[in-house]
Amino acid sequence: MITEEATVAAPAPERDTPEPPRRPVKHRRAWDEVPRWQIYLPLSIYLVFTLIPFYWILLFALRPAGSTSLVPWPITFDHFEKVWTDREFGTYFENSVYVGVATLLVTTLVALTGGYALARFDFKIKNGFMLALLCSQFVPGALLLVPLFEIFAELKMINSLTSVIIAETVFQLPLSMILISNFIKNVPYSLEEAAWVDGCNRLTAFRIVVLPLLRPGIIAVGSFAFVHSWNHFLFALMFLSNQDKQTIPVGLNTLMSADSVDLGALAAGGIIAAVPVVIVFAFIQKWLITGFSAGAVKG
Repeated sequence: MITEEATVAAPAPERDTPEPPRRPVKHRRAWDEVPRWQIYLPLSIYLVFTLIPFYWILLFALRPAGSTSLVPWPITFDHFEKVWTDREFGTYFENSVYVGVATLLVTTLVALTGGYALARFDFKIKNGFMLALLCSQFVPGALLLVPLFEIFAELKMINSLTSVIIAETVFQLPLSMILISNFIKNVPYSLEEAAWVDGCNRLTAFRIVVLPLLRPGIIAVGSFAFVHSWNHFLFALMFLSNQDKQTIPVGLNTLMSADSVDLGALAAGGIIAAVPVVIVFAFIQKWLITGFSAGAVKG
């Protein structure tokens, strides 16, 4: 006899259903909530006011003399030819290149040695020396004219491009040393110690290990020194008297007189002065931004 027993059906095993992937929570930043037109409109207005002077310079440089058209047509290069040949801008250009490149090399070399000493060595007057370097940035270049002129006169260096190179280097060196020292501090000291263990001396370790890592900083410091010496007017005006020794900023000043100003020639000279700097920055902008951002902080 079969007894019927009440059986309770066992519940079916639950299947693990995969949970839908959670979307990462995106934190909205403050500028994401601002309408785009409130960002682009001020930038567009700023861009227009920035580009108008450049267009005005191109207009005067490329349109014929006496024309009042707002469009440079027909295009003429007479102003450039007049400035380059008649006003000896070719000589000014060569002098500016010589001063700029020499200032770049001397400033970078001295800043590397001084910046390494500030970054790696401890000495008693280190803090006072750093304070003196910082305070020297508050001294305007005009205050250095009289003592530098007296020194160069005693050394028979007046009317020599070497005097301008030395003056530009002296003016650029404090800030360059501070920047280079910050770059060197960002390089781990253990890398140099490892090179010493492998048999390198301090100079070889610096050349092989540290120097390649300083490329962005060297480019930033060198470009800053070059552009400043290229555009600086005061030292070249005071220390150079012969026309064949003048640089481009002084040459631009000769295009203006008390009676009249040749706007076409002045605009052409301004473009000649600006083009090398624009080309240099176009090629080194990535290294320049990386260098200044790396040297801004320590660690």
